[in-house]
Amino acid sequence: MFLGEHTPKLDDKGRFFLPAKFREELSEGVVITRAQERCLAIYPKETFIAKTREIAQAPGTVKQVRDYQRMLASGASDEIPDKQGRITIPPQLRRYAGLDKDIVVTGAIDRVEVWDQTAWEAYVGEQEADFADLDEVLPRVGETQQQ
Repeated sequence: MFLGEHTPKLDDKGRFFLPAKFREELSEGVVITRAQERCLAIYPKETFIAKTREIAQAPGTVKQVRDYQRMLASGASDEIPDKQGRITIPPQLRRYAGLDKDIVVTGAIDRVEVWDQTAWEAYVGEQEADFADLDEVLPRVGETQQQ
């Protein structure tokens, strides 16, 4: 499980040091891809494979399914952290997320997200007011899915 907020710097080659507490779980390889709100998602390779198996079960005749599959897969890049725990973000993904030097790496339970620092601060500012309300909604969403 990935938790917390970290602020490493992106170097000139598009690399950053993974937070130490994430390194072991990500050491065997990761998949970096586009995520919603113009951030990047970093999944352990096995988690990404499981996610894509689920998505592959959705009907390819539905346009939204095809669109999601294309956006997820075409932006994906598999990487292996180096011996120092650094990971490289490909240029097209850095452009997508607007990443320069100052980034925020957040734990998002089953994945790690990478945000431009300014974009993250704006997102948190926008979401803070609604956070308490979401706490009431989420349990009902889970109950609906179980029925």
